[in-house]
Amino acid sequence: MHLHILGICGTFMGGLAVLAREAGHRVTGCDAGVYPPMSDQLRAQGIELIEGWSPDQLALQPDLFVIGNVVSRGNALMEAILDAGLPYTSGPQWLADHVLQGRHVLAVAGTHGKTTTTSMLAWILEACGRQPGFLVGGVPQNFGISARLGGTEAAGSPFVIEADEYDTAFFDKRSKFVHYRPLTAVLNNLEFDHADIFADLAAIETQFHHLVRTVPARGRVVVNAREESLSRVLARGCWSEITRFGGRGDSPGLRARGEPHAFDVLKSGVKVGRVEWPLLGEHNQLNALAAIAAAEHAGVAAAEAAKALCSFANVRRRLELRGEVGGVKVYDDFAHHPTAIRTTIDGLRRRVGPLGEGPRILAVFEPRSNTMKLGAMKAQLPWALEEADLAFCHGANLGWDAAEALAPMGRRAMVGSSIDALVALVVQAARPGDQVLCMSNGGFGGIHGRLLEALAGRVAA
Repeated sequence: MHLHILGICGTFMGGLAVLAREAGHRVTGCDAGVYPPMSDQLRAQGIELIEGWSPDQLALQPDLFVIGNVVSRGNALMEAILDAGLPYTSGPQWLADHVLQGRHVLAVAGTHGKTTTTSMLAWILEACGRQPGFLVGGVPQNFGISARLGGTEAAGSPFVIEADEYDTAFFDKRSKFVHYRPLTAVLNNLEFDHADIFADLAAIETQFHHLVRTVPARGRVVVNAREESLSRVLARGCWSEITRFGGRGDSPGLRARGEPHAFDVLKSGVKVGRVEWPLLGEHNQLNALAAIAAAEHAGVAAAEAAKALCSFANVRRRLELRGEVGGVKVYDDFAHHPTAIRTTIDGLRRRVGPLGEGPRILAVFEPRSNTMKLGAMKAQLPWALEEADLAFCHGANLGWDAAEALAPMGRRAMVGSSIDALVALVVQAARPGDQVLCMSNGGFGGIHGRLLEALAGRVAA
């Protein structure tokens, strides 16, 4: 079968393309504004990429068009597909019909940490000999690829999937994750996000309730015990076994004892494993507990799961060091929601030392998500950036005034009207020992390389 994928460079659709190619299908696709790492991964797989949405692509005559949720009515290619009456489906529906049937699906949902936790879970299963399939919204460094079919011979073989609450397609406004029918569902956390499609937190809680409804009675729902929003979700009904993690004190379920980089895993107060790894931040400690609880439902003992995580290499674009010039380190991170920004900075702060005592953190961020562009969370930015010594915001193409939103930070915050202006501000401020943390859920105009190049030019001068 020949599939032509619209929006192929999105993290989900790109992973789907890899799975389809591995399954023996011919795969082509199109998108606009492609950027690594997905574009590199697709080309390495020999998948033909077409820039833009020209209706001329109908001449490819694929058997099926697979439509990503980046595509809306008015898109020239989509309008041509509709006018010609050609067959199309959504990515999540194609995945459910052609990949997930008969598998033990382990779905990881949540506002934050989905990609990392999905990668952790896939690595646990891999290290413990389960040969999982997976689809991750990033590139786990242990695998070097965002998706694979895994061992499909045995019935019920595991498939780990990052389960997004964003809508499926312009013709299917349900959340993607309701298509996956998991046997194991992880509810990592839940905050307001996606202000472009959800009116409030209650609307997102309803979608999570729909996900819980799809888990069978023999299934397991793994839930963050600290989240009141998830407690409300479960209060609306749950028909499966519930395993909680992250509780405090003597709470049941899994919890951690120790620092985020070295901790014991406790189950109902009894030590069942230990994790020692290079990852930072309490958020990753919680992600680990969620992955261990989910892996247990797939037959992996907690001690083995914890041991496997000691060799977990994280995901690309998660506090990934891109280079160092003149004593200035430049990191790349995917954080874009205020909570994720704060959590990422906190993780780096724990490594370098307290604010005002250790090396400086220069936080460089791009409000790129639809929610951030709308300004729905602009008031949270000073809080999100609190642990940074200096903050630099890319202020272009926003419907709100970034300088005004960051005014409570005083001179610690600066706004650049372009990538070039932002690079100039950062380079002017940077000094040896600084940690420059770039955060965006997009390519950020290649700012990491441009910063390193500009810093090198300054050193040479």
